[in-house]
Amino acid sequence: MNDNARGDLAETFRRLIRENGPISLAQYMGDSNARYYTSRNPLGDTGDFITAPEVSQVFGELIGLWLADIWVRAGRPDNVHYVELGPGRGTLAVDALRAAGRYGLTPQVHFVEGSDALRQIQRGTMRGVIHHADVTTLPQDGPLLIVANEFFDALPVRQLLRAAEGWRERMVGLDGDRLVFVYGDKPMDAAVPQSWRHASQGTVIETSPASAAVMSELADRLAAQGGAALVIDYGPRESRSGSTLQAIKAHQKVDIFSAPGDMDLTAHVDFETLAKVAQRQGVQVLGLQMQGAWLTALGIDMRMEALQRRSPGEAEKLKRQHARLVAEDQMGLLFKVMGLTGKGWPTDAPGF
Repeated sequence: MNDNARGDLAETFRRLIRENGPISLAQYMGDSNARYYTSRNPLGDTGDFITAPEVSQVFGELIGLWLADIWVRAGRPDNVHYVELGPGRGTLAVDALRAAGRYGLTPQVHFVEGSDALRQIQRGTMRGVIHHADVTTLPQDGPLLIVANEFFDALPVRQLLRAAEGWRERMVGLDGDRLVFVYGDKPMDAAVPQSWRHASQGTVIETSPASAAVMSELADRLAAQGGAALVIDYGPRESRSGSTLQAIKAHQKVDIFSAPGDMDLTAHVDFETLAKVAQRQGVQVLGLQMQGAWLTALGIDMRMEALQRRSPGEAEKLKRQHARLVAEDQMGLLFKVMGLTGKGWPTDAPGF
């Protein structure tokens, strides 16, 4: 898509707002990211951001070994499916399934991916992959091994403000031709989680009905079909107030309204709410761990040392990759790993 076509999205928003009034932040984020992800490959040095699987093959390998371990302890069920949400180039799946294959785990591969550009890349990376536009069409005939790495952070959020007269929704409106934040006039108290109902004036909270809906569907499947899931993303352990919405373009933070459809909009994942949704549907939450501690428990130190011995000329590069994944000032603390298991599957697992 050329720059002019991408630029049309900002004008589309302006026209919509002029005709119908302010739009929800969730609509702005959802439409912007839909345009963004369907029009390009955003990953890597030449894209807008780098995810953990692109940092080192060891990340995917350890995920594959974790899945193989829990599958073996579940009794090696047949007809198992590997499901990845937002798989990027397919790098994680390749690394994970290469490692899992050493223990006999060779599942059918399913990618939940809405971008035609990325689907084309993924078909070249993973032969025989079955694509899905959303999670509702995933197979129902066997256990699911689900991986969602940096998927939930890109789903739309709603922001609610505790005003003097009650809770109001943060919307997107116009100041002249500029897109700006405004607040709606409709009471939104019913949309506020019970724990926040009596927050002080000025409090802003984020909720993500889209994330809860995806987790609900996945948890239903795990409860009915068995299997396990890893959700890896950035966000706090417990629900917090405040806006976490950010826009990334060319590895730099930019203004939220600077280029809708031409930048990546994300917000912190509310792991506490996702865990509650999963538990409500009858799924076991194994725990929530810092990414650095989780990878360390799975043996990343030994694996990296082995790679350095095998390729001494790459030692410094491997050390940098190691630090990027586990160091507290990089991805080690901010990113979390949540583990889930379905009906009849182990209730304990490495790293949790």
